[in-house]
Amino acid sequence: MICASIAEKDVEKCIESLDKVEMAEIRIDLAEFSNEEIRKVFSRRKKTIATCRPGKIMEEERVEMLKIAIESGATYVDIEYEASPEYMNDIIDFAHRHQCDVIISYHNYNRTPELDELEEIVRNCYAQGADLAKIATHVNVNRDNSKILSLYKDPGRLVSIGMGDLGRISRIVAPFLGAEFTYAALNEGEATAPGQISYEKLNQFILDIQQI
Repeated sequence: MICASIAEKDVEKCIESLDKVEMAEIRIDLAEFSNEEIRKVFSRRKKTIATCRPGKIMEEERVEMLKIAIESGATYVDIEYEASPEYMNDIIDFAHRHQCDVIISYHNYNRTPELDELEEIVRNCYAQGADLAKIATHVNVNRDNSKILSLYKDPGRLVSIGMGDLGRISRIVAPFLGAEFTYAALNEGEATAPGQISYEKLNQFILDIQQI
C-alpha cells in the first residue's frame, strides 16, 4: 500500500486529493488547518495518518489538533520518537481509546545509524506503546539501504525507509519486504521529505515489479 503525504493548505483540494489515493498522511503542521478543517478532513471515510511535527506549533496546540483528528476518524496517529513521555502517553492513551493505531517515528535527516542502533530504536518504539514503528533515515551510501531494509527480518509492524536520492530504492521495495505501507509525494514537486517519489510514479514502479 502507498501512503501519499499531503501538505495541501486548501481544505477542499486536500479532500479532493484523498479521493485519488488509497491512503494519506495529512501533515497538519504544514497544512495549517483550523480545528474545524481538521474535523472535515479526517471525518472522510479514508485510511489516514494524522501527523503534526513540532516546530511552528506549540505542543499544547499540537495535542489538541491530533486529538481532534483521532476523534474524527484518523486510522493512525504519528508521534515523534523524541517526544516527551507526557506528550507521548497522553496521545497514545487517547488514540487507543478511539481505536486509532499509534506510529512512533524516528527520523534522522543526516545519516543512517548502524543496524544494532536501529534495532534498538525499533524495540524502544514498541516498548513505548507503538502499534507500528517507523524508521526514516538519510541514505549517504548504498550500504545504508541494506541496514534500513534489514529491519524487516524481525517481527512487528514496521515502515523502514531511506531519505534522499539514494534512499528512493528502499521506498520502492519496502512493501515487498513486509512494510505495512510506503510513503510517496502526492505529486511531483510536492515532497514532504527528501527522496519522496510521486504517488503515480511509485505506484507504477510497484506494478512493474509485481509483473516480473
